[in-house]
Amino acid sequence: MLISSHTAPSPVDGDTQKSASALPARLDRLPWSRFHWLVVIALGITWILDGLEVTIAGSVAGALRESPVLQFSASDVGLANSAYLVGAVAGALFFGWLTDRWGRKKLFSITLGLYLIATAGTAFTWDLPSFAVMRFLTGAGIGGEYSAINSAIQELIPARRRGWTDLVINGSFWVGAALASGASILLLDPRFIDPEIGWRLAFFGGAAIGLVILVLRRFLPESPRWLANHGRAQEAEHIITAIEKRIQAEGHRLPPVAASAQRSTPRQSTSMGDVFRTLFHTYPKRTFYCLILMAAQAFFYNAIFFTYAMMLTDFYSVPSAHVGYYILPFAAGNALGPLLLGHFFDSWGRRPMIILTYGLSGLLLAATGFAFAAGWLTATTQTLCWSMTFFFASAAASAAYLTAAESFPLEIRALAIAVFYALGTLLGAAAPWVFGMLIESGSRSQVLLGYLFGAALMILASIVTVFYGIAAERKPLEDVAKPLSWH
Repeated sequence: MLISSHTAPSPVDGDTQKSASALPARLDRLPWSRFHWLVVIALGITWILDGLEVTIAGSVAGALRESPVLQFSASDVGLANSAYLVGAVAGALFFGWLTDRWGRKKLFSITLGLYLIATAGTAFTWDLPSFAVMRFLTGAGIGGEYSAINSAIQELIPARRRGWTDLVINGSFWVGAALASGASILLLDPRFIDPEIGWRLAFFGGAAIGLVILVLRRFLPESPRWLANHGRAQEAEHIITAIEKRIQAEGHRLPPVAASAQRSTPRQSTSMGDVFRTLFHTYPKRTFYCLILMAAQAFFYNAIFFTYAMMLTDFYSVPSAHVGYYILPFAAGNALGPLLLGHFFDSWGRRPMIILTYGLSGLLLAATGFAFAAGWLTATTQTLCWSMTFFFASAAASAAYLTAAESFPLEIRALAIAVFYALGTLLGAAAPWVFGMLIESGSRSQVLLGYLFGAALMILASIVTVFYGIAAERKPLEDVAKPLSWH
């Protein structure tokens, strides 16, 4: 069933405004249905694509270094991966700003289109500058997706399921990782295909998946919350009514909606002054907290995962064509973490689960680092240790995006996500390059220092959560952070 919205603003009378104030409660009362699965699949593909891109970049690192055309060094690979992360930062900020102004639906089509063009263009690169530029543009598309998609997910999913859904969708990154690692086993095996052609074909896989999802997203509506806030209450009413009728046609009964005394003043845009006042005057503790969560998980993940293949090839002499075999169990641990732990974020609560997942991630990485430095691990046991560590780290990283998305008002939600993602990732962006140099040194003790720094950041985030964690579980978004337009 196609649910669409029009573009012309609608006048807002008293009855329409009253109806608009009830929209959040109407969305939160909806039982889980095929509509919500459509949201999960069509929007969750963003993380699958990101996992695909990051894993391909890691899996083909050996092929890029052995390529007769590119002839990259380990630091060149790290630099190109950092270009991807810097692009993601730029894309998140620019497209996040546009998402709050133009709407969620329009932007998650634009950003996916940019990704399709850039990842396909990566296959035709011929040197380090051209490869880095395409990786930058690919990252910009994915970074923009984070803002638009997280906003839409938060505003369309019922409050009682918001935590689990958000974590599982963010954790789907590792579905893409598994797909990429499986494809790399075939595409980088010289018995089947020339690796110089194989790594180029690998980047086309993401473009093919993205093209299918671009069509699927046509069936998703604009966020009714965003429409009502921008003076388009009649369009919002049309969309929520269509969703309700669709769910009732599936046999579900809808509970009554409690009357709302809230009124709002529609706005077309929010000034940067309002953004800064909200972040640094109204919610300064939340701003500090979200920055810590994002920075810790960004460095933690980027440091290890972008250099995963080089660790295996340089320290354990794993052939580059076999790296995919080791990424599969690692991806499985990461995917299972949010899936199995996610519902506890809605039942036990955000604060205790963030303390648990961040703290255990840091301790396990430190223990793995010491075992690696002592030479106690093989390629297999190293992978098993990382899989256990990232079972918790994956849920922790997903919780960072959940926290940033639900902690701020609707009017600045997308930009807030972008700001925290950008600031956190700026720290993480240097990690692949730094770890590339540490690995290139051939010194296990040098690599250990990088691991310990990442572990310390995760433990710090766990401690900060004790004091600044937010109990947002099962609460409507408007109760967690009142919209700026409400009065």
